Amino acid sequence: MEGNRIGRRTVLRTAGALAAATAMTGCGSLMGNGESRTASGGGKKRLVVSNSGGAYNDALTKAIYEPFTKETGIAISTVNYQSAQVIAQVKQGRPQVDLMDNGLLIFQKMARLDCLEPVDYGRLKNVKGAGIAKAQLAEHAVGKNVWASVMAYRTDSLKRAPKSWEDFWNTDAFAGPRSLQSAEVDLPELEFALLADGVPMDGLYPLDVDRAFKSMSRIRGEVKKFWNTGALPAVLLGRKEVVATSLWGGRADELIKQGMPVAYQWNGARRMTNGWGIPKGADNTDAAYKLIDFSLRPEVQAGFAKLYSGSPVVPAATKLLSEDDLVNQPTSPKNAKTGFDADVAWWDKNRDAVTKRWQEWADA
Repeated sequence: MEGNRIGRRTVLRTAGALAAATAMTGCGSLMGNGESRTASGGGKKRLVVSNSGGAYNDALTKAIYEPFTKETGIAISTVNYQSAQVIAQVKQGRPQVDLMDNGLLIFQKMARLDCLEPVDYGRLKNVKGAGIAKAQLAEHAVGKNVWASVMAYRTDSLKRAPKSWEDFWNTDAFAGPRSLQSAEVDLPELEFALLADGVPMDGLYPLDVDRAFKSMSRIRGEVKKFWNTGALPAVLLGRKEVVATSLWGGRADELIKQGMPVAYQWNGARRMTNGWGIPKGADNTDAAYKLIDFSLRPEVQAGFAKLYSGSPVVPAATKLLSEDDLVNQPTSPKNAKTGFDADVAWWDKNRDAVTKRWQEWADA
């Protein structure tokens, strides 16, 4: 889940430069002389964290950052950096963040580029015996919450509610402009295209890329915007510029809280895990570990889930949630049955090729 935009030319230019540098050296060998960087006015009493912003950052601030600062005295500063920006910073030997909040898939790529510190699980007392799934405790990243991309729609613009991605693709029965996610911000939504084309959820992987792009081409004329920031689909839906869109679950909740005639549903939702990663060469690792450990307390995990559609990775936290809280959680017993987990291994292997094809398709 990456929330801010880098234009396509910048992406291509940065990717080319990073690929060339990585081929020669890898991130770890470009750390420079170890010169220290401290945030203004704070030193080790200030922690710089990158996340995707918007409603997600608001929930993190209330549920995690503010109580952490109150308990420890360590202030939190947040920024919106794409992983490519942090990779470039690490290569230059001057990472500008102490801790990243991003998808485990992103961290898997960064680890291959030697741009993340390995996790010292001995410093995380709240992991031991917590029952966190092994897949969420990677060598270079620690899972924090499970989120999902869902379908949202205007209840005042459609005569009946779309129930599936097949309905979303049916522009005759459910007329009006759409929006879908661009590869500029995160994974292109090939799974949704395949579900719309009749592929069952348990038969999605390995993705049939050719079939997915054919399905995307069928709806392309009705897509007003392939959104390239995490906040944009909610804006488009709120302004009634589109009648339906994919978006990150918590963004829809914000619209509903504002009284907008918006709804969303979990059928065909794509689930992924966000977590913590420490950029290689970051100065304030002690504070970073303290925040990671704090965020994995059951009561803190539950507090975040009550504010945002992000399911806890700590099982004990789920027991602290009410039935009303669980309604909007991706991994609740009901919602877990209607969605699917993205195949991180497949995407890690194929993301670059799919992104290149997406750019060619989008420019055609």
